[in-house]
Amino acid sequence: MTVAFVESAALRVRESPWVPSIGRPETVLDRVVSGVGTTFATWAFAASLMPSLLPRTAWLQGIVSGVTVAVGYGIGAGAHGLWTYLGIPGVRGRARSVLLTGLVGLGLVAAVLSGWRLVGWQNEIRDMFGMPPTSPMIWPVIVLVTVLIAATGVLLARLLRLVTRTAVSWLARHLPPRLAVVLGVGVLGVLCWGLWTGVIVQGFFAGANAIFAAQDRTGSESTDRPTAPERSGTAGSLSRWEDLGSYGRRFVDGGPTIADLEAVNGPGARMPIRVYAGLKSASTAQGRAELVLAELERTGAFDREVLVVATTTGMGFLDPRGTDPLEYLWNGDTAIAGVQYSHLPSWISLLADQEAVVETSRAVFETVRARWAELPEDDRPALYLYGLSLGSMGVESVLSSVSIVNEPVDGALMVGPPFLNAMHSRLEEGRDGGSPASLPLYEDGRTVRFTDEEGGLERGGATWGPTRLAYLQHASDPVVFFSTDLAFDEPEWLADGQRGADVSPAMGWFPVLTMWQVLVDMPSAGEVPDGYGHMYSSTANLRAWAAVTRAPGWTSAREAAISAALAPS
Repeated sequence: MTVAFVESAALRVRESPWVPSIGRPETVLDRVVSGVGTTFATWAFAASLMPSLLPRTAWLQGIVSGVTVAVGYGIGAGAHGLWTYLGIPGVRGRARSVLLTGLVGLGLVAAVLSGWRLVGWQNEIRDMFGMPPTSPMIWPVIVLVTVLIAATGVLLARLLRLVTRTAVSWLARHLPPRLAVVLGVGVLGVLCWGLWTGVIVQGFFAGANAIFAAQDRTGSESTDRPTAPERSGTAGSLSRWEDLGSYGRRFVDGGPTIADLEAVNGPGARMPIRVYAGLKSASTAQGRAELVLAELERTGAFDREVLVVATTTGMGFLDPRGTDPLEYLWNGDTAIAGVQYSHLPSWISLLADQEAVVETSRAVFETVRARWAELPEDDRPALYLYGLSLGSMGVESVLSSVSIVNEPVDGALMVGPPFLNAMHSRLEEGRDGGSPASLPLYEDGRTVRFTDEEGGLERGGATWGPTRLAYLQHASDPVVFFSTDLAFDEPEWLADGQRGADVSPAMGWFPVLTMWQVLVDMPSAGEVPDGYGHMYSSTANLRAWAAVTRAPGWTSAREAAISAALAPS
């Protein structure tokens, strides 16, 4: 009886589409690739060429198209396999071949038409951004990369299918066939998910951390270091030059000099204070916060007019387009403090370091604020917060903390806030009626205001203050406007009358596809000219700082003079 059961089970398994069959009638196409999968793949390729927020290089477009084609093929082949497994009748014989050929042909026509439009919409955005045009010569690279990526994806999927079939066949020797299929697929799904989350992803983060930690030592042996006592890493500093990290060393060694400031503002400039603690400066976030406070005390920062607690991005980067304008604006009577919390660059840190940025931001702010609060109110600097990209998440974590209520800051500037920022999302959702999603107005501008390259901080009927919070964002910045909701909900920032001037009129919304398109725009968001994407110009930062800090003597002439000094030489 047992032998009969096994033989019966084996027969049923052989008849299942999960196990390769011998002698099953198939077309030549079916033996090589899935006809339904190929149909879906051609339409997926056409969809991958639709307009998005930013122009793309040929190789990046090839990656986008290759992944899209592989997914499209998988969806088509998987749907056909499920259809067959459920025993639902389908089109067969010559009718099937004609139908598939027609659908594939239409998909190829759509791909050609989309490809023809690709160069057009890319050049439309490039012209808007002030970038040189591209040409149809990008197509060989796009096609080659697409084929390589798609083929790799399909081969990996087939390898997984082979492993699944092998597991199901083994289980079917001991279990009923359909139970074997369910268990085999389920167990392998769990194992693959565990491998992805526990090994591949964590291994990627660990490997990236090791690679970028080595890069973080760049410049540590340099003898060309700052000598001014107002800077960390100098002879009298408590924070060693070698421990500051690559971006920390750039920060303390950068910025305008007294001569630079006086050339714009006239005599009386002071050397701007810049203090910093790297990951190696102390073993904990609290230790680094206390070191920064000691540096602020050493340099006399609490005697300055403006004190900024700045949250860095990723590897410890503080954007000179955000820090230099403040120092020009106040003629050097400023102090800026920064602390590194990661070795990873921003695009990886955005996923891996959310807890670290919150912990570090709060530790540094609370430590500095406690000392600042001890000083007489009329004899202490105005206290501000600053953060670019993931750094703005750190600023939001401080603004949302209970302890800030009794001693509120004077203001904050948050630039390019990423889609993960909870406070930014709430403000956008609760914006005043009639204000665009790309540049909201909230509570008539009473506390929070939004701006872009063209302005916006002047909007609002309410008096702005005493605490002034400002968001600087571009409508073309995918880091700001990406959301998983894009998969099935059309965003308001793409609607007529809502989209920003730097978003192509050709861009539309399509389910799932738009989410994928905006997601893959993020890696190139920093590869566009200032004023677009995730690149925020010195002038836009200057205007925002002038409004947030209530800079004295602010005029259009002064803006022009400082902007000229900040312009790249």
